[in-house]
Amino acid sequence: MEKIEVAKKFAKDIRIQVIKMVTAANSGHPGGPLGLADIYAALYTSILNHDPKNPEWAERDRLILSNGHVCAVRYASMGLSGYFPVEDLLTFRNINSYLQGHPSTRYMKGIESSSGSLGQGLSVSVGLALGAKLKKETYKIYTCISDGECGEGMTWEAAQSAVHFKTDNLIAFMDRNYIQIDGNTEEVMKLEPLDKKFEMFGWNVINADGHNMEEIFAAFAKAKQHTGGPTLIVFRTILGKGVSYMENNPKWHGTPPNKEQEAQALAELV
Repeated sequence: MEKIEVAKKFAKDIRIQVIKMVTAANSGHPGGPLGLADIYAALYTSILNHDPKNPEWAERDRLILSNGHVCAVRYASMGLSGYFPVEDLLTFRNINSYLQGHPSTRYMKGIESSSGSLGQGLSVSVGLALGAKLKKETYKIYTCISDGECGEGMTWEAAQSAVHFKTDNLIAFMDRNYIQIDGNTEEVMKLEPLDKKFEMFGWNVINADGHNMEEIFAAFAKAKQHTGGPTLIVFRTILGKGVSYMENNPKWHGTPPNKEQEAQALAELV
């Protein structure tokens, strides 16, 4: 299908930009953005109802990034979609840039919430979903969460509230790569069985391969059809996907590549 091929090409371009951004800044998180690139490519090329020329369009779908440290994937997606000039991506994390290390509504349009501390995104999303229902709006709230932040209590309070208030306009998706800054999630704070925990809270849960574009599209399509409560898509992903020396290595959660490593990464991604 054409949309699959378009999304695959977009994902490759996202990964290339992420490597360039983080290397130029000599700061940032490359691993998570590389792992999320396929999902964000599907969102920005086809799934999200959005308009880069009108980022505050009232009927747009809302995308909340709870794990804000992976914002390079969102900035790259936005730049490649036409929200701002692609060359501005190389100002990532500069002191005067609007592309800060965590997204902020203060600096740019098209960002729905500021983020810093992990674990807040799902709570924000429940509020947005309830507001949309009260106003009888039809847009969806998409929320990117990490597996690591599921070790925090706020995530589960929000998960309970989302079910109680029947927020079927809320679609959360999880970057399930089993890695956080201190190592494997199951060693830092055992989370499994994550999907069953959300199901027991009352969520509609879908499991999918976060690097299989057909599965990504199918998961979101199924989530959009669900009624009566919120949906969580648990995407199995690989931290550092596409760059051999980064894949599944916790070191690359928050370490920028040097110039030599950048060249190797770009050669593998092209």
